[in-house]
Amino acid sequence: MAHEMIRSEERSGVAFVTLNRPDVLNSFNRPMARELQTVLDRVAGAAEVRAVVLTGAGRAFCAGQDLAEVVPPDGSRGPEVAEVIAESYNPLVQRLVALEKPVVCAINGVAAGAGANIALACDFVLAAKSASFIQAFINIGLVPDSGGTFFLPRLVGMARAKEQALAFGMIHAVHEPEKLMAEAEALATRLAQMPTLALGLTKRALHASLDATLESQLELERTLQGIAGKSHDYHEGVKAFQEKRKPKFSGR
Repeated sequence: MAHEMIRSEERSGVAFVTLNRPDVLNSFNRPMARELQTVLDRVAGAAEVRAVVLTGAGRAFCAGQDLAEVVPPDGSRGPEVAEVIAESYNPLVQRLVALEKPVVCAINGVAAGAGANIALACDFVLAAKSASFIQAFINIGLVPDSGGTFFLPRLVGMARAKEQALAFGMIHAVHEPEKLMAEAEALATRLAQMPTLALGLTKRALHASLDATLESQLELERTLQGIAGKSHDYHEGVKAFQEKRKPKFSGR
């Protein structure tokens, strides 16, 4: 079966599956997600396929959700974010985890948002030197989804998971005593300018993940993303992204 947005070929027992929307950095829309689900279903049932390689065409692996789908630039109403998660991302993550064949993810460029978390759902992740992983959700007032709040704490620990999930670009640091309070104030001030609702929901999801199954965590991410997707900061974040300017978050 021919697909427009997913390339698939098999050789030597390996299925090579390529995200193929290079003009938009392989960002997902719902048709592309459906195509990938179909390909994974076929691979799962193909006895001749013994392993899978998942990668992206062009200079990116996957830039996450195509924002033009959920917030159309023409001002028309797009689908609810929680609906997209339920239809597109949760089924993909569940298929990757349930696939009883090894899945190697070859990150050839940027892996952002859902793209980064789909990579984490694979069994082995190889990255080119040009690759980068970005948990970009907070930049537009959203919560990590696609299993991000489930996989990250288990892979890197809770402290680093929070850093990654906030896309804050900082590491834990030790400061000279006379600089400690100034640094603490600078950090708190920066956090206060971020989308507060999304930060709080992210924190809730990360802590819930430690006692969760993947299925329950995916459902929690969908629920929390539904809340974040109705916030002022989400719409401001997407508008700022489309207008190529810095967002002005209000915390609501």
